Amino acid sequence: MNNVHPMKIFACRNAYEFGKNVAKHLGLELGNSSVDVFSDGEIQPAYKESVRGATVFIVQSTCPPAENLMELLLMIDAAKRASAHQVIAVMPYFGWARQDRKDRPRVSIGAKLVANLLHTAGADMVMTCDLHADQIQGFFDFPVAHIYASTVFIPFLKKLNIDNLAIASPDMGGAKRAQAYAKYLECPVIICHKTRAKANVVDTITAIGEVEGKNIIIVDDMIDTAGTLCKAAAVLKEMGAKSVRACATHAVLSGPAYERIADSVMEEVIIANTIPLSSDPNKDKSKITVVSMEETFANIINDVYNYESISKDLIY
Repeated sequence: MNNVHPMKIFACRNAYEFGKNVAKHLGLELGNSSVDVFSDGEIQPAYKESVRGATVFIVQSTCPPAENLMELLLMIDAAKRASAHQVIAVMPYFGWARQDRKDRPRVSIGAKLVANLLHTAGADMVMTCDLHADQIQGFFDFPVAHIYASTVFIPFLKKLNIDNLAIASPDMGGAKRAQAYAKYLECPVIICHKTRAKANVVDTITAIGEVEGKNIIIVDDMIDTAGTLCKAAAVLKEMGAKSVRACATHAVLSGPAYERIADSVMEEVIIANTIPLSSDPNKDKSKITVVSMEETFANIINDVYNYESISKDLIY
């Protein structure tokens, strides 16, 4: 370990367990920090140990987005003001990634704004996983380490040893991701085409490809309300699929998502732990399988700290 600029790992409240396990994989203790909360909801993070001259990694997933992003920005600012050598924002889930373009008049490009905020706060680098669109990396004026959840999902899916397998994309935008998974799993691809009535509301879905008798895994970067996913699964089942599973990186799972998944035709939904699942015991998680990304993040952090290539630890 670099003695001149020691590595220190800190975690914001929303990613405490994730950060703690990342630090454990690196043979470190999670750094000591706290957050004071004022009666009006204002927060003030603080470091309880020196970070002077250190390379500081701050772990935080911004879901729900607003307060968690603000906490991360304040943690970055505090580290810079405490004379940290470098501050790297480790964001397993990057909120606002869906706002990557002006898809209609008079809307913001939220992903670009968040990139600017991180830069202004003092981040020297961002480490994140499965951005909604690869071009978001171009919004940053500093390095982005883009980690692919396929690194953990593909070995997991191979171990399932599913026969007559096909990979499906829930929409046209996910076709590239589906093709990448299909290449490693050596199976055909099915593309679903959807139309939306409005945000989070799917109107129609049709599937393109051979569905009859296939065991299908739908791959996606996130599950929000699960409307698209469950409707796509139902369409594939109606077209003769033998079984339908899903594999998605970010389990946002807002609104009726848990209920929709529990009531769906899917046998299993495989997710990464980039966003913590709801702690509500009334949420039905019986179909949800969680695959850990913590060791992968620890490996990439170690690569970045030691100025090594990160690609050797990733499956694209």
